Parts: sequence; C-alpha cells; structure tokens
Amino acid sequence: MTPTQEIIAVNQRLLDSIAAADWQTYEQLCHPRLTCFEPETRGNLVGGMAFHKYYFDLGAAKDPRQTTMASPVITFCGNDVAIIAYLRLTQKLAADGNPTTAVMEETRIWHRENGHWRHVHFQRSAPS
Repeated sequence: MTPTQEIIAVNQRLLDSIAAADWQTYEQLCHPRLTCFEPETRGNLVGGMAFHKYYFDLGAAKDPRQTTMASPVITFCGNDVAIIAYLRLTQKLAADGNPTTAVMEETRIWHRENGHWRHVHFQRSAPS
C-alpha cells in the first residue's frame, strides 16, 4: 500500500467509526490531545477527546447513511505527517423519506507515531 493509500484508508476508517458511533476505534485512531474547529465548537478551538465522546454517547444515526470522500488531496510534510483535504459527502434519508446528500469541507492532519497513524487535528465546515 502506498503512503497515499494508507492515509485514504485510515481516514475512511475514522469516518466509518464516526458514522457507526464506534468510540473504541475512534479513540484508537485519534491522539488524546486532538484539536478541532467544527460547527459544533461554535468557532472555538477544542482540544482533547471529551467533547467528541459526548456525541458518540448519543449513538449512531438511526437511518441508513453512507460517507464518501470526494476529490481527496493529500500532502505529506516529511514521512510522518500527512494532511488530507476533501469533500465529505453523507448520503442519508431526509425527513420526508427522500434520499439527500450533505456536503462538508474537511481537512484532517495525521501524524505517524510508532508506526501508526494518529489523527491530531481537523477543521470541518457546516453541512450544506
């Protein structure tokens, strides 16, 4: 597997863990001091895992959904830091029962520690 394929695979694993509310996998993939800017932080930089655990404790979505990374661009900063930017497409059923797709812009930073990629920071836009 190429380094680019590794980052795409580990990032998809992270997105899948979010969709499934799989805290164990999410916690394994993330650095304990993970930082982020996302709509839920209301413009504040949040650090640590407790903020995210709250949402995982609410459980997975009840309706079927699929998450796709569209047009990923990966930049490596040396051998152990990777930045991935992409459009996150989330397909789901709207309240009226019709399929819909939400789009968010995401940038995630990964750092390799002891041979394993750990998610250290992300920025995510509000869904459109």
